[in-house]
Amino acid sequence: MNEAENQVVYMGLPSAAVLLPRLKIAAGLSAALMVLSMGGMVYGLGWLGHAWWNGPLQFLLCTPVFLWCGEHFLGRWWKSIRERDTNMFTLIVTGTGAAWLYSTLALLFGDYFPASMRDAHGGIPLYFEACAVTTCIVLLGQILEQRAQAGTEEALQSLMQLAPRRALRLSETGEDDVSVDVIRPGDRLRVRPGEAVPVDGVVIQGVSDVNEAMLTGEPMPVRKAAGDALSAGTINTNGSLVFEAQKVGRETLLAQIIRLVEEAQESEAPIQRVADRVAAVFVPTVAAIALVTSLAWIIFGPEPRFLHALVSAMAVLVISCPCTLGLATPVAIVTGVGRGARSGILFKDAASLEQLAKTRVLCIDKTGTLTQGRPRVAALYPESGYSEEMLLTLAASVEKPSEHPVAYAVMEEARRRKLSWQPCQNFQSLPGNGVKAEVGVQEIEVTKAPPSVEPAMVGTLVELKADHVLVGRILLDDELRPEAKQAVKELREMGLRIVILSGDRPAAVTMVARSLGIDEFHAGMSPEEKQVKVTELRNSEEHVVFAGDGINDAPALAAASVGIAMGSGTGIAIASASIVLLKGDLQALARALRLSRHTLRIIRQNLFWAFFYNSLCIPLAAGAFYPFFGWQLNPMIAGAAMCLSSLCVVSNALRLRGIDLEK
Repeated sequence: MNEAENQVVYMGLPSAAVLLPRLKIAAGLSAALMVLSMGGMVYGLGWLGHAWWNGPLQFLLCTPVFLWCGEHFLGRWWKSIRERDTNMFTLIVTGTGAAWLYSTLALLFGDYFPASMRDAHGGIPLYFEACAVTTCIVLLGQILEQRAQAGTEEALQSLMQLAPRRALRLSETGEDDVSVDVIRPGDRLRVRPGEAVPVDGVVIQGVSDVNEAMLTGEPMPVRKAAGDALSAGTINTNGSLVFEAQKVGRETLLAQIIRLVEEAQESEAPIQRVADRVAAVFVPTVAAIALVTSLAWIIFGPEPRFLHALVSAMAVLVISCPCTLGLATPVAIVTGVGRGARSGILFKDAASLEQLAKTRVLCIDKTGTLTQGRPRVAALYPESGYSEEMLLTLAASVEKPSEHPVAYAVMEEARRRKLSWQPCQNFQSLPGNGVKAEVGVQEIEVTKAPPSVEPAMVGTLVELKADHVLVGRILLDDELRPEAKQAVKELREMGLRIVILSGDRPAAVTMVARSLGIDEFHAGMSPEEKQVKVTELRNSEEHVVFAGDGINDAPALAAASVGIAMGSGTGIAIASASIVLLKGDLQALARALRLSRHTLRIIRQNLFWAFFYNSLCIPLAAGAFYPFFGWQLNPMIAGAAMCLSSLCVVSNALRLRGIDLEK
């Protein structure tokens, strides 16, 4: 076994890259086994079931699937037996092992088996195909889980890439390009326009706008001047800043966010699977029934007693082989995930389907989730002698060369009103303040309004001056998503308690909450505070969903029972989440909840059929009715019952394809 195969990454199993080749081989051999075992039932192929080479060939095809493709499951089975900790692997391997051993004994010593165990043609039915197919199904399920587990590392990698690797350190001789690893508290650093801040510090020289969306989710850059704090990973948009390093390495705020994501992912307990809970009772029960069966046949059975005891005990183990149980969850999960993808809902793992169905609390970010996540022109306040169109035309003429969010909002509004703007000359960016340029014979400035004239409620106010004379003011805010009200209404009707957790200003959060009729909201929250709040709610409510789209949402997304990211959000948020709404449509959240509830209902129904089959057949296999009616389990009937049970499970799961997610 090579080094890659030795790398155990989840539940004592190797990586998906190691298991995938084994799945391909198992699938091919299992398909051939199905032809050999079932082909004789097809009209015109009856001879296939009686060919002398059929049984030996089934043994040759099944043995590598059981012993090599399922090698790691055998290891987990032995560990569970040694440590007396039964789980899903105990259940699966006990059943598949019994099927393989029984079939091998029947192949080698079939002449000694009782007549009651033979079919109409005198042969002993084999269960090699049940052993192989079950191993194949379990391999597929484990690979899907391995890939989901590996995907959780993407969020951490994306976060680590935010901070630059190098920085400009000021010294007596000038500026030195150095690695961030050598920076120490007290060093003076320069960050130029467009660059990311390398470490946490405080500004000592310069004025600029810094994009802190990774921390607050707020799309508008924040003005920074001497004495203001800077955080690693934030983006300096225009002016040059000199700052003094205060926190470096693992002490920076960005590093703390990374640790929060790591801790949340590690501390989140894995879902205790239904199969594991069942295995804790089912495996010992089946083993006890098999033992009691063998003893009963030895003491009370007809001759040859020992052979009857052996065959009946093995029949109990074979009939309990959880082929249907192995199908019950994976088929429903695969079908549900596919149905979600068709509706723009990406489920990254099976656990998220189950957890989402059980949730009762939805924590949701504001910026980019309930709102569009970018500024828009909310109102125009022209001075006397100017119209709204004149004010907007002058603003668009100056902002055209700029890439600032204010410029985007102004240009969008000008295009919406179908206004024409004039070319400008001598464009200049005013670090930390705005822009100015010459339009015709006038010098036009668009700058942020001083705090004394900003509105008390919400929004960002900019003012426009022509030759230093005020022309008017423009109010910018973040618009609600058009589907937000309807989505919130639907989620409430589905029984969810909705809580807004936002890093934005209290006034802006209050306005959005009131517009949507949400009573519970928290503003001005840091990434750590969001994560703490989600954890608190989980401790009291058990299942909590968090929906967001920003870097600052990553810790909360990882800490929630289920994290949901908007497809239009940052790569880090998408990597941290368990579910992604690909189209950024908030109503898709309601559709995802409906789909998860339907899927969980289907899984429960499938599990019922799986256990109904076992409950019906195990007593018959044990010979419980033999003293009264002379009944012993006919293997052909058992095989037909197994196929019927599996068909019911698959057909039930496929109903998910046609469900209506709109109601």
